[in-house]
Amino acid sequence: MGVAATVVALLSSCSGGDGGDRTNEPSGLSATEVCRGAFAEDAAATAALEAVMGGGRFDDGLAKSEPDKALEELRKASPEQWAESYRPESRRYCWFWPAEDGGSEKDLQVQLSPAKSAPGLLPEHAKKVTSYASGLQAYASSGFSRVYFSCRMKAPAHEIVVETVVRGPAGIPDADLDQRTRLITLANAAARQVSKELGCEKDGLATGMPSPTAHPTS
Repeated sequence: MGVAATVVALLSSCSGGDGGDRTNEPSGLSATEVCRGAFAEDAAATAALEAVMGGGRFDDGLAKSEPDKALEELRKASPEQWAESYRPESRRYCWFWPAEDGGSEKDLQVQLSPAKSAPGLLPEHAKKVTSYASGLQAYASSGFSRVYFSCRMKAPAHEIVVETVVRGPAGIPDADLDQRTRLITLANAAARQVSKELGCEKDGLATGMPSPTAHPTS
């Protein structure tokens, strides 16, 4: 019996037992877990997120995000009640950064707000971004992307326009067109998630990576 107990003890120490060494397990959330699973069903968005952030594990700032409040404000939005000068406050739907970074250097935020309509682009602004085919309007620079889409919910039964903004890591060169495509892919995936949560009908959002329609001319 003494020999058997010794063998068991040796095997347990080699295998780690129930309390074994777990230091090799990855920390943080995966790309499919952040932002309420906005990128979980979209392989293009997952790849874009990992490329933008330089890795695939993240920490999030849930304490400083308001996803439920953002969605509730969209449900209550009624463009007919807005004055010309009124612009609703945007709400942070999610905010996260690489797990090893601590949020100090590289982060990504998704913000939501209702809008009266897709505003279009002035010529001087159109020269600085790439436009894409998704929703009512979609465009991106190397630092941010925007997607506007229409949303008709069953309750309340009126149509609103939702503005989805992704603010990516700073310091990316303006000439990096690949970064623009990555950011618009993320904004589009987030918009699709929001549309699904709201129960929007006929949002016109692209599936996967949106196609560019116009590159800057400057």
